[in-house]
Amino acid sequence: EDYFSPRRPIAPSPRRPVAPSSIPHSPKVMTNRAIFLDRDGTLNEEDGYITSPERLRLYSFTAEAVRLINQSGWKAIVLTNQSGVARGHLTEATLVEIHERMEESLRLQGARIDAIYYCAHHPDYGPPPYRLDCDCRKPKPGMAERAARDFNLDLNRCYSIGDRYRDVEAGQAVGARGVLVMTGYGREEYETRRRDWPRQPDYVAGNLLDAVQLVLRICEDAP
Repeated sequence: EDYFSPRRPIAPSPRRPVAPSSIPHSPKVMTNRAIFLDRDGTLNEEDGYITSPERLRLYSFTAEAVRLINQSGWKAIVLTNQSGVARGHLTEATLVEIHERMEESLRLQGARIDAIYYCAHHPDYGPPPYRLDCDCRKPKPGMAERAARDFNLDLNRCYSIGDRYRDVEAGQAVGARGVLVMTGYGREEYETRRRDWPRQPDYVAGNLLDAVQLVLRICEDAP
């Protein structure tokens, strides 16, 4: 059984194993937009496996970027691979505490994350249920597909922002546009690996704030 965890119990409890395929598609017309946000290297400084709330340091521009998403009427949804749980670097309870601290920090700055989806799996490390070749570990699209069902998203009108090519791939796999940022691992990946990418990012931006401003400007200018 797959382990696929939203931040808060939108349908199941965050600690309850759920197979994404077991959740029925909404019969509603998909109308909402979201900006999918990677965590490490995008929202917060890249610092290896972050194993305690104290080690998570948001970038100085993060709150402003998230506020812009909130003010635009789009959903701000975090999609993050957290295989440190599978590898034994931290427990899932600690991961939840880290996310709660992050949300509280943003809330105090007037910014809101609508949901956090994380994949705690790794295909090669850890005991069951974490050692799993799942559908939710980016670049696979499971987390974005789950968010689309939970939030009634039109994925063709969504964007995925991250510092790894897999963040871009996960968005493009569901029809969203991908934006690679140069923070975290972004610049290194872009400069050394982009010639091998089967599809290039739709856009490249300096950081999360630049990326959000770009996305909102593009959408304002669109007919």
